[in-house]
Amino acid sequence: MRQDGVDGRSSMALQIGIVGGGQLARMMIAPAVEMGIDVRVLAEQSGMSAGLAATAVGDYRDLDTVLAFAKDVDVITFDHEHVPQDVLRGLVDAGVAVHPGPDALAYAQDKIDMRTKLAELGLPQPEWAAVTDAASLDAFIAEHGGRAVVKTPRGGYDGKGVRVVSSAADVADWMDGLEPGAALLAEELVPFTRELAQQVARRPSGDLVVYPVVETVQQGGVCAEAIAPAPSSAGRLADVAAEIGEAVATGLGVTGMLAVELFQTGDERLLVNELAMRPHNSGHWTQDGSITSQFEQHLRAVLDLPLGDTALRAPHAVMVNILGGPSEGSLADRLPAALEAHPSAKVHTYGKDPRPGRKVGHVNVAGDDLDDIVYQARAAAAFFTD
Repeated sequence: MRQDGVDGRSSMALQIGIVGGGQLARMMIAPAVEMGIDVRVLAEQSGMSAGLAATAVGDYRDLDTVLAFAKDVDVITFDHEHVPQDVLRGLVDAGVAVHPGPDALAYAQDKIDMRTKLAELGLPQPEWAAVTDAASLDAFIAEHGGRAVVKTPRGGYDGKGVRVVSSAADVADWMDGLEPGAALLAEELVPFTRELAQQVARRPSGDLVVYPVVETVQQGGVCAEAIAPAPSSAGRLADVAAEIGEAVATGLGVTGMLAVELFQTGDERLLVNELAMRPHNSGHWTQDGSITSQFEQHLRAVLDLPLGDTALRAPHAVMVNILGGPSEGSLADRLPAALEAHPSAKVHTYGKDPRPGRKVGHVNVAGDDLDDIVYQARAAAAFFTD
């Protein structure tokens, strides 16, 4: 880590190192350039989305590789939460500024640890249990109406590592693969009316800001749309969502962007579903709908710079994911027609090859009429799929 300037900062441009070369790192590049921040990326392999920046290729699971990457940057941050704890703590021990830090990231890496910590903080969440055998899982299922959600504590995302079950037999393969002392996470099947997401940005100094709570629409376990602010959320609902987000960020010591995914129940309760300690799909609308995008905000937060205004630029904003892409040709081939038909749409592509179910881009639209901007975003996104 460079420490050759006033207060430990270099007299040259700030430099940020991003571990992970996916689309989230890619979308941090533009605001970094605008603010005069140099970006370096440690990608898992060549040709990834974030190749627009100065990119090294290496194994994020190897401490020596990550230490070598970190030696000339002011702070290390992440495109994903999969960097092992021994690597994270090795960076900290070497004097590297790491945001979010290993103590916070531990709760994004292990869902049982997350549930345990949220319970200690008194935050609302589904009823849950760590189950180590078929008998304990079947007992939990029986106590919760005959069905439950079972998750692998580590590694799951976008619907992976999650099953709705009615018997322990439905996850027998997971049970058989458990290491000694390990467990699966069982949760009640929440009868929610919709899913929400609350984003918070927090600096190492403790200052934080919240974004408007958004409604997310899932397809096959993948976020397909986000609407900001969530319809009919003004007042108490928005206040409670913000309070939960702030409590999670502060209680877990998160630095950078935090997304708290929430269930809203029929009796108007909000329950914490998942956490992400980085920019998140539910916040892509901020690129064109907020005064400060989540990507700029993440850079500000991890560098301990003053945080930006989170207000909307228009009364409503919507994001629609481009999932899969065209079966023939590229997204670039479809771009002119989409832009001509929907000039209010902002199209963001990730430099990824089309593949069924893959997130290859998204469309943002902001405006006064929610029904119209939802139509415009969906219609523009449809140009890129078959």
